[in-house]
Amino acid sequence: MESDIIHIKYALDTFYFLVCGALVMWMAAGFTMLESGLVRAKNTVEILTKNVALYSVSCVMYLIMGYTIMYGGSEGGFLPDSWFGNSIANESADAVLAGAAADPDDYTYYSGASDFFFQVVFVATAMSIVSGAVAERMKLWAFLAFAVVMTGVIYPLQGMWKWGGGFLDAQGFLDFAGSGVVHMTGAAAALAGVLLLGPRKGKYGADGSVNAIPGANMPLAALGMFVLWVGWFGFNGGSELKVSDIGEANAVADIFVNTNAAAAAGLIAALVCARLLFGKADLTMAINGALAGLVAITAEPLTPGPIWSTVIGAIGGVIVVFSVVTLDKLHIDDPVGAISVHGVVGIWGLLAVCITNSDATLGAQLLGIAVIFVWVFVASLIVWLILKAVFGIRVSEEDEYEGVDSSECGMEAYPEFASMK
Repeated sequence: MESDIIHIKYALDTFYFLVCGALVMWMAAGFTMLESGLVRAKNTVEILTKNVALYSVSCVMYLIMGYTIMYGGSEGGFLPDSWFGNSIANESADAVLAGAAADPDDYTYYSGASDFFFQVVFVATAMSIVSGAVAERMKLWAFLAFAVVMTGVIYPLQGMWKWGGGFLDAQGFLDFAGSGVVHMTGAAAALAGVLLLGPRKGKYGADGSVNAIPGANMPLAALGMFVLWVGWFGFNGGSELKVSDIGEANAVADIFVNTNAAAAAGLIAALVCARLLFGKADLTMAINGALAGLVAITAEPLTPGPIWSTVIGAIGGVIVVFSVVTLDKLHIDDPVGAISVHGVVGIWGLLAVCITNSDATLGAQLLGIAVIFVWVFVASLIVWLILKAVFGIRVSEEDEYEGVDSSECGMEAYPEFASMK
């Protein structure tokens, strides 16, 4: 009878992990729709191509080396025990039963392949953050070359430091589902690229003024937000890793409720804040407010109750509005607000852990923030500089004016409106 229960738990937790992984993969569609809605029509095909290609590159590089770097073993270390190879392994039924008998309370009941699938869609999420920030002026192949290094080495190494049992984990740094490991990582890589690229032509005036460059498809952007919102339940809920007993099932339910509360509060707070600052209900700020609430709660979606989750998400929504405005004043051009949503609010999410989780310490959280940001930013900057020196990372001024769809992809997203650029 006990053996039957273990078989059922193993099947249930594996299935739950796979479903959550599929939900996180669905976030790739959300990023694709969001970004294609927030760029101009003449750059739509190229941003679509970036997103579908980066997902595929992420999957291949994480399979070849990323997963082994991140989870191949390095207890308390700085470097992985192995850099290449495939460490995906499913245990036999006998091994699972033996492990459960030896440690019935803490033994993990799910397939190794399901763990890989769940982790590989996370690295694709981090890379998706970069694509929006560098939109409308980066060469497609330079971006994809960066994606190879980002998903193969840069992301997995810092992920190992926390989730792979490395030195940040040993220091007590807490990041439940990736406000830092995933979101701030993507934003730091994006910031390095944006600083080297410079702003889009016409974004900032000679007098320092900021000129709005509206996106082409707000319905698509709003749809992308809701797709991401749904996918986030897999992102945070799946990070609980198990669902096959009463305690874990309750924890997963709490995570879903808290995640939803933070997103809703972030949207409302950003919408109200934008109304007070600009005198209008700004849809793009509302969209980014919801995403900011989601990023903020991701570092710790279990320990806060719904009220605290609402507060944490609302603060994230306010932060993102002021961050977008501030970056524009600094002439850091981010067409979709990715650096603000995932980077600035990611930092807030990591600090907010100290409010609701008694195991968190401010020192450990600050250490994690500093280490991850410095590593990813510096490593990304070096890679971007190499790519810039070898074949350039920015399209020509003429190609930017005409739209990168034409120069990079040779087609239009909306050909019947091609004359209305």
